[in-house]
Amino acid sequence: MKVSREQAALNRERIVDVAARLFREKGYDGIGVADLMKNAGLTHGGFYGHFASKEDLMIEACQHALNQSLEGWRAKIASDPQHALPAIIDNYLTTRHRDQPGGGCPAAAMGVDAARMSPGARPAFTKATQQQFALLQDLLSDGAPEQRRRQAIATFAAMVGAMVLARSVDEEALSAEILDAVKAQLLSD
Repeated sequence: MKVSREQAALNRERIVDVAARLFREKGYDGIGVADLMKNAGLTHGGFYGHFASKEDLMIEACQHALNQSLEGWRAKIASDPQHALPAIIDNYLTTRHRDQPGGGCPAAAMGVDAARMSPGARPAFTKATQQQFALLQDLLSDGAPEQRRRQAIATFAAMVGAMVLARSVDEEALSAEILDAVKAQLLSD
């Protein structure tokens, strides 16, 4: 049975949304096309009507997840510009975020996968990372633009690194200590 263009577009959106979550939860190699499509409520055979390859889906899923992350940050900034930076840091460096990678930061969850893939996956990460740096830089009030940019880069790198480390260790206390230490350091600057 042939589906309408509107339904095909909705199906594609659903596949990308599910893939963005599952790639963050399981990694690129941790989920196959058949399971991705099953989780989207579609058949495996329909995949190649939407995407040329799993890697093409990864690229689009990365873009989708990165856009979601940026929108979350923009919402925090819009709701309380004066306290947005501490709110972003405080919300990011939590055990909740650590334990729910499927809805969390794509840089912490998919960055290593994107770095290992063909160059096609990297432009989405580059663009979103530049946007995240710019958002953070705009929230910093002290110093020349170059100093604020360096601070924005260091802040984001510390946040992502802390999340990756916190997810990597097998001791709950150490994991929480990593998050708390980086949060305290960033909030004291």
